[in-house]
Amino acid sequence: MKPTQTSPDLAPLLVFGAHPDDIEFACGAVIAKETRLGRAAHFVICSRGEAGSHGTPDQRVAEAKKSAALLGATVEFIELDGDAHLEIRAAHAIKLAGIVRRVKPGILLAPSLVENQHPDHWRLGRLVRDAARLARYGGVAELRDMAPHVIEQLLFYAVIPEAEPRDVTPILIDVSAPEIIAAWTAAMEAHASQTSARNYIELQLTRARSNGLRAGIDHAIALFPNDSLVLDSLAPLSRGARRF
Repeated sequence: MKPTQTSPDLAPLLVFGAHPDDIEFACGAVIAKETRLGRAAHFVICSRGEAGSHGTPDQRVAEAKKSAALLGATVEFIELDGDAHLEIRAAHAIKLAGIVRRVKPGILLAPSLVENQHPDHWRLGRLVRDAARLARYGGVAELRDMAPHVIEQLLFYAVIPEAEPRDVTPILIDVSAPEIIAAWTAAMEAHASQTSARNYIELQLTRARSNGLRAGIDHAIALFPNDSLVLDSLAPLSRGARRF
């Protein structure tokens, strides 16, 4: 899928993933929709999947690059502690804050903070939350060569159903358009080392279908805001999900 021309009026979308396939499986349809609307999207992947049961690190990196391109996003890989070894450290949060200052996103996406999932996921979510705050502070010594940056919103995604926060009301993103579902499916299929082992695609499409049924549409992705959403008026509100 080729995105439309990037709009200067839309601040970039910055998405963090612990492993090469997390972003695409959890919220790839949202990325596809945003890039089609003209928003630049950039992925930061914090391991090469070296601890996984299927696929080599080189294979998984290649799959991630192909998948990101299918969604219209750019991608980079960074080294923290390695797959299955991620720890919550101030140095990591500062490193991620540096990326936030470089990319200057409007919206950040990161894994949810629910602990009943791969430990790298929720730990990365916490690091991104800390990084978003540190990116604002002009006095952080390690970041003084870059201007502070304030994001508009941090939203969490859930890679698996168990990672969905139970105490946060989600926002549902309508991804029903056939071309969006097709781009998302192709991006998930690009991770052949993983989809050949388990039926991840069916799981994610079924979750999106269930969310869509709640809202009276075909498919929707649930995202969970870290902070209260602030609107200038009631005008941006479209519809609620109370259909039953």
